[in-house]
Amino acid sequence: HDGADVKCQWAESLSELDLSSNQLADAVFECLPVNIKKLSLQNNQISNIPRGMAELESLEELNLASNRLADLPGCSGFTSLQFLNIEMNSILTPSADFFQSCPRVRELQAGHNPFKCSCELQAFIGLERQSGGKLFGWPAAYVCEYPEGLRGTELKDFHLSQLACNTTLLLVTALLLTLVLVAAVAFLCIYLDVPWYVRMTWQWTQTKRRAWHNPPGDQGPILQFHAFISYSERDSLWVKNELIPNLEKGEGCVQLCQHERNFIPGKSIVENIINCIEKSYKSIFVLSPNFVQSEWCHYELYFAHHKLFSENSNSLILILLEPIPPYLIPARYHKLKALMAKRTYLEWPKERSKRALFWANLRAAISINLP
Repeated sequence: HDGADVKCQWAESLSELDLSSNQLADAVFECLPVNIKKLSLQNNQISNIPRGMAELESLEELNLASNRLADLPGCSGFTSLQFLNIEMNSILTPSADFFQSCPRVRELQAGHNPFKCSCELQAFIGLERQSGGKLFGWPAAYVCEYPEGLRGTELKDFHLSQLACNTTLLLVTALLLTLVLVAAVAFLCIYLDVPWYVRMTWQWTQTKRRAWHNPPGDQGPILQFHAFISYSERDSLWVKNELIPNLEKGEGCVQLCQHERNFIPGKSIVENIINCIEKSYKSIFVLSPNFVQSEWCHYELYFAHHKLFSENSNSLILILLEPIPPYLIPARYHKLKALMAKRTYLEWPKERSKRALFWANLRAAISINLP
């Protein structure tokens, strides 16, 4: 047969043909006996089965082992095919719909191919379970050749999650996880007031940086006060009528730093707070329900707490002017909750007879000789 438009002549009674170990290529399918039942084309140069080939409706057994085929052939030209041998070809990822296109096939020999173990192979591996034992030589003859790290692994032992192989599912999952993460971070930022702490830390850092760049002769802040007083404006009457008179008068004169008289005009409030805390031996916090509702009191508590840890000092004194129910303390005041839980605090006594001891204890806590 020279490939011309001449009808290929074969004896009609020919039912078995062995053309193994020749140099036959794809053109062999243009000239085959129409009534053939068993055909062997093993060890040739066949790389593809042409779509326009003559239909071999009687073919039941086909041997295409040791050729150059890159995929499993369909059964459009072999409607009666029952046995197919396609071992030792160049099949990396065989099609998974073979048994759907070839419903009469009872046995498929597809082992000893250089299988590439990837997502595309997952569907073919599932054929072994779906076909009910139609894969001849399973599992020993079905081994991964690529990639290098999986070489020698049997296909039955190769598994990838659905998430790893489904790009759409992977993108949706990544998007959902990102949304959940963003929502969680946003919730924590709002609940714990993270932006506020970032802003305050930035203010603290900026003030420290300006202090580091002071002229060489500047010694920086030195102790000028026994204590800095932090209180809510709503508790100012108690501070002015009780706290300041009892500490600044009488024996052992105490120098108190109060924002109304000691803040330096022209400087920001935050910078004044930091400077006053650093120039004070102690920081006195007058705690009450009013205190936890004050924004500036929270600033002062934050910077005093920062000093406590940065200098490893014991500089905080808590005065509980009025009981504070825990539910009144906002979430961002978690440091105040921790301080009240771990540190002792002085409680303002309602009975006048106990107040002398209160003032004595407070004086003792801030007693120091200033320069």
